[in-house]
Amino acid sequence: MERVYLDEQPFIDQMDSQEKVIALGYFDGVHLGHQKVIQTAVSIAKEKGLEAAVMTFHPHPSVVLRPDYKREHELTPSLIKAELMEKLGVHTLFFVKFDLTLSQLSPQNFVDQYLIKLHAKHVVAGYDFTFGRKAAGNMNNIGEFSRSMFSYTMVPKVELFGAKVSTTHIRSLIEKGAVEEAAKLLGRPYETTGIVVHGDKRGRTLGFPTANVDENEAFVIPENGVYAVQLIVDGQPLDGVCSIGLRPTFYDKNEAKKTVEVYVLDFQGDLYGKKVGIYWHKRLRPELKFSSAEELVVQMEKDKTETREFFLLKRNTNS
Repeated sequence: MERVYLDEQPFIDQMDSQEKVIALGYFDGVHLGHQKVIQTAVSIAKEKGLEAAVMTFHPHPSVVLRPDYKREHELTPSLIKAELMEKLGVHTLFFVKFDLTLSQLSPQNFVDQYLIKLHAKHVVAGYDFTFGRKAAGNMNNIGEFSRSMFSYTMVPKVELFGAKVSTTHIRSLIEKGAVEEAAKLLGRPYETTGIVVHGDKRGRTLGFPTANVDENEAFVIPENGVYAVQLIVDGQPLDGVCSIGLRPTFYDKNEAKKTVEVYVLDFQGDLYGKKVGIYWHKRLRPELKFSSAEELVVQMEKDKTETREFFLLKRNTNS
């Protein structure tokens, strides 16, 4: 899949003339609703013999339009978003820089300068997608701006468990630690990535050596607690127990630094410096303060057993 970054208008003039079906949206999370939009575009592209493309934006429009309430953390930063798009069959992913100039374009100018110049022959977006100054353009009136150069499809609201599948709701679930519920709306486990760094090695002294993962992007991080996770190392998922929080058994909350530490079941090896992913499967319990290290170790053994049983049941259910 080709990734194209459109930061300035002249770059568009250099694009090839391949006619495209373009899916539009910010797509943070690439959740079930987003997947419906993208899969619709890919399917139409195949039917029409056109290139399947996605146009998304960076940074999030709130950074420009609502700086006091800007969205600084994301479910799927650009790299993960791109990887998910590729798996859905997208040929070209356009990252359009969202700035004040773009925000002030009229709906007609947005259509002319982006969609028509990129040779869109069909456009797909969700029912709530808006474009142009003051969000004056939408999927109900896009035909008025198309100059008869492209057709379009509006994808209706996608619901699950009686509610709209939305990025806002998923973010809220993850922030509360409800990663199992979030996974149902995402269509996959929530994923963060990072680099394994050196910590204080306290887990090693307790018999539970951990990989201390420093996030390499501004992810939405689950609530403090202990989770059943998979650590993705060199593309391989390794079952583990993840503790995220301030380690209150050993540190005062005023001096503690929040850490994400993964104990990998049945693993021996050196992970320092590796880029890894974390699939967040289930919250086991909240973060607790124990009266002693020995009491903590007893609980960690229970966490390990519960995690092992969780993944065993999960595999048996899926087999």
